[in-house]
Amino acid sequence: MHTMRMDVEVEDCGRVYLLDRGDYGAADRKEESPAHSIGLIEIEGRGTASLRIGPQWGTIPFTVTVSDRDPGADLDGYEDVVEISFESPSGDVFLVGWLMDWDDEKAHNLSPLLPGPGTYRLRYHLRGMEEERCWTDDHYLQVWPASQHDPAILKTEGEIFRRF
Repeated sequence: MHTMRMDVEVEDCGRVYLLDRGDYGAADRKEESPAHSIGLIEIEGRGTASLRIGPQWGTIPFTVTVSDRDPGADLDGYEDVVEISFESPSGDVFLVGWLMDWDDEKAHNLSPLLPGPGTYRLRYHLRGMEEERCWTDDHYLQVWPASQHDPAILKTEGEIFRRF
């Protein structure tokens, strides 16, 4: 298990993206991998996941754990916790905020996904979304290999979640 902390720059739209380095343009080919959503995460196609954040823009502290098995949800520490399946064509992913102009230096490489290309589970933990704050550990993403499953809401306390 490998956990990383990073500051993700978001210029607008209140979104951070998990993208597969080998095929993050897959959102243009949704017929190959239908889009699906669990409110706070939207899978826009193979290799493309959009994660909602509280603030519209700014520097967003993000924590990401990449594991070879389910690392366990932190249901006590967060207001909203959701899960969704994600297809990684290469096993090489990165996190980046919504940017007006692409900047490779603002992309945060994550640890290689093991066992490589395949299906993974994303578990997204959020707190403070109502206040649109950006505190350390308010945004926590876990990634591990798992077979395809329906999206799941593990916990929801926030009013904003209900809008999505």
